[in-house]
Amino acid sequence: MTGYWNQPEATSKAITPDGWFNTGDIGRVDADGYYYIVDRAKDLIIRGGYNVYPREVEEILYQHPAVAEAAVIGMPHPTLGEEVGAAVTLKHGGRADHDELRDFVKHRLAAYRYPAGCGS
Repeated sequence: MTGYWNQPEATSKAITPDGWFNTGDIGRVDADGYYYIVDRAKDLIIRGGYNVYPREVEEILYQHPAVAEAAVIGMPHPTLGEEVGAAVTLKHGGRADHDELRDFVKHRLAAYRYPAGCGS
């Protein structure tokens, strides 16, 4: 990648003077030399003044026995700024509805962190 199309400021923030591209991902290397992406540095939802890290909510959703995949995103909200939303794919044969998933997370995180919307 040489830069963002017609966005010189974004390009200068993402590409260092020596040519490295800063993705915003947070990774780690294990003892065997394997690399893992474990979080997103720039990914933050600000809901009513509270910071919500999508990865934290996703990790809770992954604990539900029916959940195969989960992605948490910020959605525009007229008074809170952003609302926490989640897109979920269930495992083959897994069953869970919107309310069940929301309640599952609600009982494991602070009220401002659980998704108002879970879609599948």
